[in-house]
Amino acid sequence: MTRLLGGVAVLAALALAIGFASVNATQHVTLRLGFVTFYRVPLTVVAFASLLVGMLVMLLAGVRSDLKVRRILRARLVAEAHEERGRFVDRDQQELFGEGKERS
Repeated sequence: MTRLLGGVAVLAALALAIGFASVNATQHVTLRLGFVTFYRVPLTVVAFASLLVGMLVMLLAGVRSDLKVRRILRARLVAEAHEERGRFVDRDQQELFGEGKERS
């Protein structure tokens, strides 16, 4: 069911993008980036390029926080494993099959 909803969402987003591009195909804008100015840039190029740049920025920001969280979780896992090893040692355990130890 969720796979179907995901497919429908992708198709809806694609339809919206195609609709936006077709409605604004003749629109041109001046793009001033501070150090350079571009004239008569199609509006659809500006919209889709800004979407891609936004995705790239979020990827770069997310990688840093993801690595930080992974480092914290890895340290916590090591600490928990060390704690469990110390907690579950049965010092009163006896060998049940003593003769098996002698044969090998």
